[in-house]
Amino acid sequence: MRERIEQMGRRVVRDFMPDEHRELFEDLPFLIVGSESAHGALWASLLFGDPGFVHSPTPRSLLIRAEPILGDPLAESLHTGAALGLLGIELATRRRNRANGHVTSRTSDAFEVRVEQSFGNCKQYIQSRAGIFRPPAAPAREGASLSPAALGVLSRTDTTFIATSSRDASRGYSEGADVSHRGGLPGFLRAVTQSGVTHLTMPDFSGNFMFNTFGNLEVNSRAGLLALDFASGALLSLTGHASVIWDGPEVEAFEGAERLLQFEVQEGRLWQDVLQGWSEPQFSPHLRGTGEWH
Repeated sequence: MRERIEQMGRRVVRDFMPDEHRELFEDLPFLIVGSESAHGALWASLLFGDPGFVHSPTPRSLLIRAEPILGDPLAESLHTGAALGLLGIELATRRRNRANGHVTSRTSDAFEVRVEQSFGNCKQYIQSRAGIFRPPAAPAREGASLSPAALGVLSRTDTTFIATSSRDASRGYSEGADVSHRGGLPGFLRAVTQSGVTHLTMPDFSGNFMFNTFGNLEVNSRAGLLALDFASGALLSLTGHASVIWDGPEVEAFEGAERLLQFEVQEGRLWQDVLQGWSEPQFSPHLRGTGEWH
């Protein structure tokens, strides 16, 4: 598998964006961003605006005219030279493309990214829906032990995003940041709080076998998790450490899982009333055959 995917990866991971990728980004009403704080914490964030707020001046650049929502740690990480992972995802059509790179300029209301990795993703596990976003009030701060409100978001979510980074100074890795989508039926994300720390477990279903996220976690365990709760309108962003369970009885406890992602919460932010007027989801047909926790 490694040899096959390496050969494919050299063809599909480009250092520029094809026209169809550029067009998708420019049509989007929101963008998912993975970033790293000055202290090494990984966060996944949501930016939004009218379609066209993301512009591609060249095949190797994206100009984003948006500011982080109030209280988002992304605001402190948007500086020249910062590594960012970008995910453009169109929920209504289930299209998604990745563009990773570094910030080349920043103004009060915009920033530009030099794209160094560009690749498409399949439509698996994306729930189709449509709606709008609203600027929220300041978030509630979450600690390592999540509040009942945050746990409620996790119990209802069917759409999450994971930020990772391949940077590990002690091992010589310095490639950059990445952010990816993870979807499932409500309840697919299990949360257990023990000794004052909330631990999350998420099944990982059959995908493209490129292991962008899990490969990063092998060299850098820090990760960020963003959970969208379309039922309540809430948005939950968490940072912590993650690891992979590749096989064994725990994996077998969730039908359809090929491996598990474990996430230990360090802190988080919980915004209310961000997602408004969203339609009922059309669940991905790829979720047939996936089960629940036993």
